[in-house]
Amino acid sequence: MSAHAPAGIRERNRQLITAYIRNHGPATKQMLERGLGLSLPTITQNLKTLQDQGIIEPGDLLDSTGGRKAQPYRFASGSRSAIGVAMRRNGLTMCAIDLDGTVIARHHMTIDYTASDVYYLHVAASVQDFASSLEQSGSPALGVAFSIQGIVSADGTRVTFGSILGDTDFELDTLSRDIDLPCMLIHDSDASAMAELWFDPGIRDAVCVYLEQRPGGAVIIDGKLHQGPNQCNGTIEHMTLVPAGRPCYCGRRGCMDPYCSPDVLTDRNETLDEAFRAIRAGDPAHRERYEAWMDSIAQAIANIRSVLAGDIILGGQAAPHLSDDDLSDLKRRVIGLSPFPTASFDILRSRCAPEQNIIGAALRFVQPYIDKLCGTDTAA
Repeated sequence: MSAHAPAGIRERNRQLITAYIRNHGPATKQMLERGLGLSLPTITQNLKTLQDQGIIEPGDLLDSTGGRKAQPYRFASGSRSAIGVAMRRNGLTMCAIDLDGTVIARHHMTIDYTASDVYYLHVAASVQDFASSLEQSGSPALGVAFSIQGIVSADGTRVTFGSILGDTDFELDTLSRDIDLPCMLIHDSDASAMAELWFDPGIRDAVCVYLEQRPGGAVIIDGKLHQGPNQCNGTIEHMTLVPAGRPCYCGRRGCMDPYCSPDVLTDRNETLDEAFRAIRAGDPAHRERYEAWMDSIAQAIANIRSVLAGDIILGGQAAPHLSDDDLSDLKRRVIGLSPFPTASFDILRSRCAPEQNIIGAALRFVQPYIDKLCGTDTAA
């Protein structure tokens, strides 16, 4: 392809080359020629452009087979980054990921959440300093996504329901006006589901159930996060399990949250690790709480599957404590509550990665950037 080829064709060729290298790993010019059917001059010309743009970079020379060592080119995953931030009641955590979704920097500070200008200015200054350090290291950030324990508006600029921190009606501009990067808000469960999809593109239809201190969920349909017009899809924590039952932080009674939170497993001042050790040891009081907890989770899953009959991805702080036998037992309980016991489904373990929701939030900026580099629906 000559240098005078239409700009659209040149751009498409660069997208094809980028997608091939990103999806297949380092590739030589000859590998690209065979894999994409492009001419060697076209590949050479576009590789130079992509290298000048910082999108690809030379890799390690391949072993010689008798002649000159071949030069492969690899995707420059460290050329850009994205930042995820979680503001919690007692602390702030920031993670930066590269274009592969790998954490390249993190920062945590202990600070009590307060709905005050002093707090927001402190957070914004900390995020800006974090972003500056990334730029200085050669990985400028694409943007900042805040993982929120609440429902956010469709445009990602306002908290529409935030009872956990009491930040309902919080406006993103309160923070973003002092940060020199694009910013957005995302519900923490949706952010965790983004990470599930990123690291396992084979997921098609599933509901994510996150057994955190404040449980949550997310819906995946046809391989994509499905948030709904009001960003409320997957808020399983507020389905009614027991009419007029235990009080929930949302102001209602009998929600899933107070029955499926791992907090119900612990005695006063007891950690979740200690509670599960007591459960495994057969302590009667802990076993009784565990059985009721598992029954509640099974009922919640049975309710979920009456609406969306896909797989269940189980995550959150409690999930790593559940063995394969526990998951099989949970599935049996769900089947026992189902009017369609022969319906096929799996209960899968989430990635349960540290800071998964923060990583998933940052992916909100990485994913569209990658899509642009590789071209929408690029086959590679």
